[in-house]
Amino acid sequence: MTQLAPLRARLEESFTPLACECSLNGDGTLTVRLYRRDSGEVDLVVSGMSVDSVRSEDSIAKLIEELRFELHNTPLHRGES
Repeated sequence: MTQLAPLRARLEESFTPLACECSLNGDGTLTVRLYRRDSGEVDLVVSGMSVDSVRSEDSIAKLIEELRFELHNTPLHRGES
């Protein structure tokens, strides 16, 4: 779990003001959840990522780019008032 702390910190830094939760699943994959600190409202959940795919600085930068795309193009609350 400790190895996920730097990833979480990097994602929170990149997606401020959103908070981030990273969790390791039983099958060895990673789930990332970006949510609003004040309300807990979830903006994006991505799961099934290989932990090995986010070990290098380049792979983390690529993940951030992909999450930005997903967050911008597939918000969970699109169309809500």
